[in-house]
Amino acid sequence: AGGALAGVQLGHGGRKAGTPPWRPAADGTATGRTTTLEGWDLVAPSAEAYPGHATPREMSEEEIRQTIADFASAARRAVEAGYDLVELHGAHGYLIHQFLSPLSNHRTDAYGGSPEGRRRLALEAVAAVREAVGPDTVVGIRLSATDWAEGGLTGADTAELARQLVVQGADVLHISTSGNVPARFPIGPGYQVRFAAEVKQAVAGMTTPGGGEPVVIAVGLIENGPQAEQVLITGQADAVAVGRYALRDPYAPLRWAHELGVNEWDKAGFPLPYWRGTWR
Repeated sequence: AGGALAGVQLGHGGRKAGTPPWRPAADGTATGRTTTLEGWDLVAPSAEAYPGHATPREMSEEEIRQTIADFASAARRAVEAGYDLVELHGAHGYLIHQFLSPLSNHRTDAYGGSPEGRRRLALEAVAAVREAVGPDTVVGIRLSATDWAEGGLTGADTAELARQLVVQGADVLHISTSGNVPARFPIGPGYQVRFAAEVKQAVAGMTTPGGGEPVVIAVGLIENGPQAEQVLITGQADAVAVGRYALRDPYAPLRWAHELGVNEWDKAGFPLPYWRGTWR
């Protein structure tokens, strides 16, 4: 629509998968949270539950390899369906994040036991997706840079991982934080941007399969045009992502453009019936 490109995010919930989002929780806890599987085959790197959820089954190496193949197959189908970008969800406590973090991955085989082992699933998944979609499709991965918990992932860990992901075929690194274990951490405007900046510095000068430099996306309480512009002009990230704010205001990009003095609505793609409501 309006020349925009379409992307799809592929994820596996791992030990968080037994959470039916369509059913409100009866006990007032998080929506749909359940401590029973109710038909879900809950799997994870280790048989350790996320607090308040059912205990998963530890995946076999064969299941891990099949999951990697499934990511690649899903990516291939996405491209066949017309998507321009495929992003793997490796953040917020879902399966890839669970493998990356020493707080949830207690394996002693090739997919655990060391930083290299814990990164193996993420690296092999990106490589498999790149092979499946070829050099012309944009491949990204979303990462939680830190667990905000003692003994968990740190920004330095993720910066090192980011370089390895680019080598395996990632074009885009989408940097968030948290979600793998309950944690308390400071939240404020742009509180995650510094982790994106650390990743951007780590991958500077590297080349993606498409021949350009990796694109680093910052996210997290970015809620106005000047704030977003500051992230970009200071070189902390190449792009900003917006989630909850865009749910509150679907015209957020146009509002932000107005805040920055850009009012060429005919070029911005504002739907004609809404022109009367544009900013003056």
